[in-house]
Amino acid sequence: MYEFLSGPMVWIAFIIFIAGSLYRIIYMLQGAKKDKIVFPHMSFKHSVASLIHWMIPFNSRYMRQRPIFTIISFAFHICLVFTPIFLLAHIVLFDESWNISWWHIPDEVADWMAIVVIAGGIFYLLRRLTDPVVNNVTDASDYLLLTIAVLPFITGFIAYHQWFDNRTMIILHMIAGEIMLIAIPFTRLSHMLFFVFTRAYYGSESGYIRRSKDW
Repeated sequence: MYEFLSGPMVWIAFIIFIAGSLYRIIYMLQGAKKDKIVFPHMSFKHSVASLIHWMIPFNSRYMRQRPIFTIISFAFHICLVFTPIFLLAHIVLFDESWNISWWHIPDEVADWMAIVVIAGGIFYLLRRLTDPVVNNVTDASDYLLLTIAVLPFITGFIAYHQWFDNRTMIILHMIAGEIMLIAIPFTRLSHMLFFVFTRAYYGSESGYIRRSKDW
C-alpha cells in the first residue's frame, strides 16, 4: 500500500490535478471568448488594481467590517497553500523522485502553519453551524469539501509527531493529500484556480465599465 501510494498514485494524482486544472481553465476561457461581454469589458489596469487591493488584508470595507474572519481567512489560505509546497519532507520526496528541490521552511514553522489550517477549519465548521446566513446555504458537500481540505493537515500533523501507528498515519496522510489534489479541479476548491480570473473580471466590470470600485 505504501509503495503504491508513494509511487504510482502520486503520479496519478498530479496528472489528474494538472490535466483537470488545465481543462477547467481552458473551458472557462473558451466560454468567455464566446461571450460578447467578458473580454470587451476586461481592463488590465483595473484587473491588477482589484487583485492587489483584495490581496492586502483590511484593504477593503468588507474586510474591515469582519476583522476576525479576515485574519483567519488570510492565515488559513496562506498556510493551506504554502505549507505543503515548502515542507521539507515533501521537497525530499520530489528530490528523490525527480531530482528537483527548492527552499524549505523549518519543520517547527510548518508545524504551526498546520495548526493554523486545522484551527481555521474548526472556525469555518463552527461558522457554518452557528451563523444563520451561512448555515442557510450550507449542504453536505460543504462539510465534505472542508474535510478534504483540512484532513491532509490533521493526518500530517499526527504523523509528524508520531502519534498512534506512524506508518498507518503516513498512509492516511498520503491518501488524504492525493484525494485533495484530485478534488481541486472538479469541486468548489477550484476557486483557487479561478480567483485571479474572477477578481480581474469584477475589477474590470466595476472600474472600467461602471467607473466605480469593487470594494
